[in-house]
Amino acid sequence: MGIPPSAPVSVGRPNDDRLVDRFGRAATDLRVSLTDRCNLRCTYCMPAEGLAWLPQRNLLDDEEIIRLVRIAVRRLGVTEVRFTGGEPLIRPGLPAIVAAVAALEPRPTLSLTTNGIGLARMARTLRDAGLDRVNVSLDTIDRERFTRLTRRDRLDDVLAGLAGAAEAGLTPVKINSVLMRDVNSDEAPALLRFALAHGYQLRFIEQMPLDAQHAWDRSSMITAEEILTALRAEFTLHPDPAERGGAPAETWLVEGATDPSGGPAKVGVIASVTRPFCGDCDRTRLTADGQVRACLFATEESDLRGALRAGADDEEIARRWRVAMWGKRAGHGIDDPSFLQPARPMSAIGG
Repeated sequence: MGIPPSAPVSVGRPNDDRLVDRFGRAATDLRVSLTDRCNLRCTYCMPAEGLAWLPQRNLLDDEEIIRLVRIAVRRLGVTEVRFTGGEPLIRPGLPAIVAAVAALEPRPTLSLTTNGIGLARMARTLRDAGLDRVNVSLDTIDRERFTRLTRRDRLDDVLAGLAGAAEAGLTPVKINSVLMRDVNSDEAPALLRFALAHGYQLRFIEQMPLDAQHAWDRSSMITAEEILTALRAEFTLHPDPAERGGAPAETWLVEGATDPSGGPAKVGVIASVTRPFCGDCDRTRLTADGQVRACLFATEESDLRGALRAGADDEEIARRWRVAMWGKRAGHGIDDPSFLQPARPMSAIGG
């Protein structure tokens, strides 16, 4: 079998090895989905019965993932790698993948986004393998709500995972929370009090149109401004003077609170819908089945798995990746009347 036909030549692309696009951005942050499967069934992500998972033969194996990350780091200027899912902790080869990527030169910063189930058991192993830090998804600290939201009674496991990550040194331990109207919309202050008490860094994320059911409705979404209003009712917040750069979260300093290092405690809001930060986006995404996505909300993908398995060398893979990112759009277009939700849900795209 020969190498599949190359993508069209990128007209006007500069002679730049990095993952640049037509709007002057360069992708240095790689999100790698290790699986589309998950051991929770969060109501805003997938139906109770789950989804039709990707066939095993379509998934990149451990060596293919490591090779693609190596190409991204050594040839394309990637400096940060985040492993996502689905739920990445259920990938059997995760520690070996982390260790291999941590051994690269130059060494990228390594992080993991997880629901926290199993993290207490794996935190030390992952830290020893080279993982730097974790983000744990937690939308409520109320047991009944957690069970209703995730369709699983696993709150204790998540809390243990957070504690285990902190103990292992996977810091700063960050919590990602999504608020939903008439579900947990009253819980912003409680979540922040919990995070401050345990030395975690909390980030609220506006609910995005990435659910498998395509039931997202902007009118029912809790906005960043609503979240900040709820927090300011109990806390005094000051804008964070630190440079935000390409970070997705706007952050505020919480008056009178400190983090475990002794610095000011922070809370963040990722307002992907109402305060988009597309102009500073520095991310490129690799799905579990080897597709490059230039944007979380992209409706098109570029296949690297096919070229990889057909014998393409590293430079050909790198060239295809550069072409894919050159075509990145200026923004996600959620406010455009023509916006179409991606066919793949978040669990299949990877965070």
